[in-house]
Amino acid sequence: MKLATWNVNSVRLRQDLVLDWLAREQPDVLMMQEIKCEAHLFPTAAFEQAGYGCAVVGQKSYNGVATLVRGDFTVTTEHLPGFTDPAARYVEVQTQGLVLGNLYLPNGNSGAEQGYATKLEFLSALTTRAQAFLGQDTDFVLAGDYNICPTAEDCAPGALGPDDALVRPQSRAAWRRLRWLGLTDALRALHPSGAAYTFWDYQAGAWPRDSGLRIDHMLLSPRVAERLQTAQPDRDERAKERPSDHVPLIVTLADGAPSPA
Repeated sequence: MKLATWNVNSVRLRQDLVLDWLAREQPDVLMMQEIKCEAHLFPTAAFEQAGYGCAVVGQKSYNGVATLVRGDFTVTTEHLPGFTDPAARYVEVQTQGLVLGNLYLPNGNSGAEQGYATKLEFLSALTTRAQAFLGQDTDFVLAGDYNICPTAEDCAPGALGPDDALVRPQSRAAWRRLRWLGLTDALRALHPSGAAYTFWDYQAGAWPRDSGLRIDHMLLSPRVAERLQTAQPDRDERAKERPSDHVPLIVTLADGAPSPA
């Protein structure tokens, strides 16, 4: 089973890039963030023609998440339980025995301290959601743009200041609380050290200088982690014409039995 997460930074601007990538990579599931359109404007027909059903939670101009699935799926929720902000930042589906939470965590650098508090509120709600799944013995994946560099190695030297919300100690502590429930960071499980960036800013020549960040992650519940085979960012996408500032993170899993009912 091939899963991917990708902040596409406007799905309508990058529809052709996404369709080309889907044709080439043939993932079973693609979880997209920052689609930047309302659900009725999402290019559902184009993705359905490519063989994917669509679960879309959008809003005008900002945020928005969409999960593309080959095969049968059900939408379990279109909003993260316990998160009070109405922004379109979460959609959850069930397919092939897995619950897949697609998330776009608040950046936390805008809106002063209240904006940062919203980031931490989302992380708290996500941790509670993961705890509930673990208590129900559910196999799950939480994937998307977390807007957190978990360690210093996940941020190129000089790319961010020490007070940036992506690297603040409270952000990293909240990430660790989520991880320490027993979840596996798919990429670091297979590549425990070294740069593995998923984002390069459009400004200051970040891409040519490889001044990147690892902020797109896929966390796996224990039984799912046992099926982990590969995990890798698709760096080639950042070199395309008019690319997103993020690249896909691709994870493959061995076939597994559905989780208990």
